Amino acid sequence: MKYFLKQLTSLILPITVLILVPAWIEKDISIKNIPIFAVGILVVLLGIAILSVTIYSFITIGKGTLAPWFPTGKLVISGLHSYIRNPMIIGVLVVLAGESIAFLSFKILIWMFLFFLINNLYFLLYEEPSLEKRFGNDYLDYKKKVPRWIPKLKSYKPSKTANS
Repeated sequence: MKYFLKQLTSLILPITVLILVPAWIEKDISIKNIPIFAVGILVVLLGIAILSVTIYSFITIGKGTLAPWFPTGKLVISGLHSYIRNPMIIGVLVVLAGESIAFLSFKILIWMFLFFLINNLYFLLYEEPSLEKRFGNDYLDYKKKVPRWIPKLKSYKPSKTANS
């Protein structure tokens, strides 16, 4: 039951970022153009797929959640994480971009950029130093070889000294 509650409370973040904030800032959530709405929904679905894969990795490989209050116990460096350090945030940005397209919302687009800036600061000031402390050289090797925001084409392979 405790495990289920941890996972459930982790949904607070995506629900807030992807549903509550956009609904709060964009009062006109309506379909203005069906073809553009359809494109936006396809982009949203792509973002949800990225989020689903990364959240699943955090649960199954990392033995934790996406929430910083229930972090992973193991460093996740495989799957999408072997190409980019923050694929979950990329998934969120893709969903927000899709919502912005679907509803022709400049306000949601601004929220997407603000969310990116907030997370970039969070990663620089808190998460990356925290991961360095928790996972040591394994994380430092990963951080050196895998970009934070722009995926590389070749997947990361831990060095012989890394224990992940």
